[in-house]
Amino acid sequence: MGRYLADLLRSRERLMSAFDAGDWARSEAMPSEEEIRRVRRLINRVKGDLDDLTPQDRAQIEEAVAVVRRGRIATLGLPRVRQPLSDIRPWSTT
Repeated sequence: MGRYLADLLRSRERLMSAFDAGDWARSEAMPSEEEIRRVRRLINRVKGDLDDLTPQDRAQIEEAVAVVRRGRIATLGLPRVRQPLSDIRPWSTT
């Protein structure tokens, strides 16, 4: 969630400094202040809820997050491309 917020803020800064983009394009592409506020509220709420957990519960959650992240890293990468079907048709005479 923190990465998402950082991405939103970076995007906003990049778009604000983009001189080539028209005002309408910049305003359409820019993340809204409301979206940024909602993400910040969600992050604060999650952090508060985590602070209320027992150390054992927190450790279990951190372990589960680590497993999900490892799986996500393993599946991210270049998209797979199927091998093209062969045009060789031994039964065809043309």
